[in-house]
Amino acid sequence: MNELYPIFLKVNQLNVLLVGAGKVGLEKLTFLLKSSPNAHVTVVAKEISEEVRQLAKGKSHVTLIVDAYQTKYLGGKHIVIAATDVTETNHEIYHDAKERYLLVNVADTPAYCDFYLGGIVTKGNVKIAISTNGKSPTTAKRLRQLLEEVIPEDIDDLVNNLNEYRKTLKGDFEEKVELMNKITETLVRSKN
Repeated sequence: MNELYPIFLKVNQLNVLLVGAGKVGLEKLTFLLKSSPNAHVTVVAKEISEEVRQLAKGKSHVTLIVDAYQTKYLGGKHIVIAATDVTETNHEIYHDAKERYLLVNVADTPAYCDFYLGGIVTKGNVKIAISTNGKSPTTAKRLRQLLEEVIPEDIDDLVNNLNEYRKTLKGDFEEKVELMNKITETLVRSKN
């Protein structure tokens, strides 16, 4: 059973530490910045790949630090991602983060993760997260591709129009929910 609780984090208002700047670090940073272009990320690594440097170039909210991991880098952070190619270092980061009650993800090690970076579909204001409970990133990728294909590009127009309509509604919460349900029920009716 997938017991994950899905949430959407405002990583542009949180501080993320990413330890590692090789292929896996690049993947994690790319994912963060694709999902939240203004994410506040500090990348710490002994060596920073040219791809990571290029991705961070011109982004004042992404800080690159050439150094070995040290616990001092956890200060002021909310979320930690360990993406080094040294298992012992990743485990050390995990334990250090847990001691400080920080959320942590150790790349490709589900037992050392408080959260997973799943597949994300974004169409304007609509964002859908896909999780396979860490079991099959490939399945999440394929589902993401499918949803990107079937969700229309203009769905954001619908979201914005419904938001404007919602602002005009009077009454208590239950009345508003009922009215919004009536206006949106045609979206799920089968077309026979």
